Amino acid sequence: MQAEDMEVPIINNLNDNGERQRPKGKDVFKDQQKESESSMESPNLEFEYGDTDTLTAELSELYSYTEEPEFALNRDYFEEDFRSHVTLDTVFGVLPAARGRRWIELTVEKQKAYVMRLLDALEVTDRDKRLKVARAILYLAQGVFDECDTEVDVLHWSRHNVFLLYDMGIFTALLELLSMEIDNNQACSSAVRKPAISLADSTELRVLLSIMYLMVETIRVQTEDDRPEWIAAREAFKNELGSPLYNGEPFALLLFTMVTKFCSMNAPHFPMKKVLLLLWKTILFTLGGFEELQEMKVRTREHLNLPPLPEDSIKVVRAMRAASPPASAMELIEQQQQQKRGRRSRRSAFVDSLEGDSPYPKKQPLVKQDSLDTYNERDPFKNDDARDEEEDPEDTDSGIEGEVDPLDRDVIIQPPPPPPPLRPPTERVNFPKGLPWAPKVREKDIEHFLETSRNKFIGFTLGNDTETLVGLPRPIHESVKTLKQHKYVSIAEVQMKREEELQQCPLTLGVEEVEETPTETLYLGMLPNLSQYVIALLKLLLAAAPTSKAKTDSINILADVLPEEMPITVLQSMKLGIDVNRHKEIIVKAISALLLLLLKHFKLNHIYQFEIVSQHLVFANCIPLILKFFNQNIMSYISAKNSICVLDFPHCVVHEMPELTAESLEAGDSNQFCWRNLFSCINLLRILNKLTKWKHSRTMMLVVFKSAPILKRALKVKQAMMQLYVLKLLKIQTKYLGRQWRKSNMKTMSAIYQKVRHRLNDDWAYGNDIDARPWDFQAEECALRECIEKFNSRRYDKNKNDDFTPVDNCLQSVLGQRVDLPEDFHYSYEMWLEREVFSQPIQWEGLLQNP
Repeated sequence: MQAEDMEVPIINNLNDNGERQRPKGKDVFKDQQKESESSMESPNLEFEYGDTDTLTAELSELYSYTEEPEFALNRDYFEEDFRSHVTLDTVFGVLPAARGRRWIELTVEKQKAYVMRLLDALEVTDRDKRLKVARAILYLAQGVFDECDTEVDVLHWSRHNVFLLYDMGIFTALLELLSMEIDNNQACSSAVRKPAISLADSTELRVLLSIMYLMVETIRVQTEDDRPEWIAAREAFKNELGSPLYNGEPFALLLFTMVTKFCSMNAPHFPMKKVLLLLWKTILFTLGGFEELQEMKVRTREHLNLPPLPEDSIKVVRAMRAASPPASAMELIEQQQQQKRGRRSRRSAFVDSLEGDSPYPKKQPLVKQDSLDTYNERDPFKNDDARDEEEDPEDTDSGIEGEVDPLDRDVIIQPPPPPPPLRPPTERVNFPKGLPWAPKVREKDIEHFLETSRNKFIGFTLGNDTETLVGLPRPIHESVKTLKQHKYVSIAEVQMKREEELQQCPLTLGVEEVEETPTETLYLGMLPNLSQYVIALLKLLLAAAPTSKAKTDSINILADVLPEEMPITVLQSMKLGIDVNRHKEIIVKAISALLLLLLKHFKLNHIYQFEIVSQHLVFANCIPLILKFFNQNIMSYISAKNSICVLDFPHCVVHEMPELTAESLEAGDSNQFCWRNLFSCINLLRILNKLTKWKHSRTMMLVVFKSAPILKRALKVKQAMMQLYVLKLLKIQTKYLGRQWRKSNMKTMSAIYQKVRHRLNDDWAYGNDIDARPWDFQAEECALRECIEKFNSRRYDKNKNDDFTPVDNCLQSVLGQRVDLPEDFHYSYEMWLEREVFSQPIQWEGLLQNP
């Protein structure tokens, strides 16, 4: 994908130094005032990061609000079919007479018998009849809500029915129907010719994908009251989805094919939101979530005889507290003026009381001196012990509090914050003092340190020798000892070293034994079309980003949300607008979680599998795309209310629907933030960190695209995990932003020091080695690509002519090899012997002569 194919963020309000230019005009002044007020009032967000949201939220996001009438349609088709079958069974004496018999009153055996009938009916040739049967199955998977009184009952019967459907083999039958719909060229060609695609064009696909999503998501989630047969079914389903059982490839590859087909404009009617949600949950189910990844990492380190991890990163991040966001310019000016007024009133009162006795004339204080006084009052190095004893540790949010925004360089001082409210002694919480992360040192860092020290004190080096310390002074010995105490060897370093040995010594080390894990199977299937998959996902992410402007040639991701008849009233338009925004947010959530999972699993499986996916992402302009996503009012995005609670499933099918009004639509839910949007932001920041970590050329891309002001605005979100990943991205580029930036952003520098892991001899805060690090993007990426291609060729290229394959010279083993001969060979083998063996003269003397 070329650079012009993806839209690069145009950051118009930045100057050449990466700073925001001062806007002009009254409207802009009002916008700044609103922004400052929102930043002053931003609360700590009680957000717990995890693999997914609650089960109810995840199920409700499967359906658009325009699909609401279809719930009743599913129920009607089921009841029509169910009553007819129950009546038929009653006539033949299979069931007692019960015309109004309900599903939840049947025994499990009767339920299985009815599901078998539905399974047989799925194989009819009539398309409309198949759709009706599929809707009846969907109603079962949705929990036969018409027979339930509460949302808990709906979820209970949905879980019961889903395991029943899986046990009866419904998923395999649905997969065949899905493959038929994907290959339905007539539907694809008619959709391409249509000027406007609506919800009706994807009815069959939406029904099938909804059933499959409900099955995957419901079976994936474990509960305490799971039956033993359900636990066994979960493991079987997990292995089934991750194995190449579907046409020789995992189920996820079929969904990837749907994504690429949609993005190539060959099937614009595909319901992309449902496809992406199902793809994400399939990857999450088969490969494992973040906690499973941590456990796999621990086991892999044990297998490689590496020391255990210094800490559990998930627990550390969850225990971190958010820092106060940087103050905006308007907030600084307003607070400074209030402080000046307060100080002058106190000073004037004091001077008036001494007016008669003082021999000195009254002087007005200078503003500059006033600012310095303010600074002295807040001196962070002044009387540290006293402050530690007096202040509540929960309220001392050192870090980014009161930081100066680049657009207000002339106002460099912020007045002290109001004193924290007094609390009873019982509510005091004692947090452990110190840094949250154990420091880490790489082997390269120790080698570089010793090389510099030997050059300085001895005048020559010893290459990669990290043991010999002869001739070095005692402080260097102590430094090396400290570095080795915190030395950390990653799994990736071991894998790269092993790969280098396999490339150099293919004969002595033999063939590598590759474990057939679900991750390995998925990578092997994705490898031939990996670049198309990555580009398709990024195209969808670009189309769903709130900062993207609608273009005539862009992908239409709203095909499965727009109704056949467009809204005619204001209320309908408001509802559709909320639905469209919610639709885009869910797509961003699914893609960001999917990409992050793929990167993390591939990195753990093998570093070069991770590197090839990363490189495809970078070449497809993923870095500027994520920066473009964050170049918006991120607080507004995180606190967006694009949801209508009364229309969410299962609430809408259990309770009676109230009359919607404009006020109820605008109100949204009562939460202070939107879970999926905050989840998406953290995922995108983590992806950006993974792409740029230890990559000098990609770090320079962050600098070139002027990411520092964009990332700094993201610090306004008071959530510890999001701030941590923003600070990580700022840390790696700090040395390239210039001395003036560091001087004006000392609070951010302090926050980086407090929250980000330390690399003991990392010169991130000073930038002394900038001149020694030229930026050659092409050379670095080409060298990495060469290593990746060697790895893929060695491990996956089965058709290569290997010059290093040993020759078998043993007569018995050569003659003992099984040779596949044609079926009719035994009819003509005598003629073959006569022609090829007996009639050919053999010069036996020639074998004794030297060639």
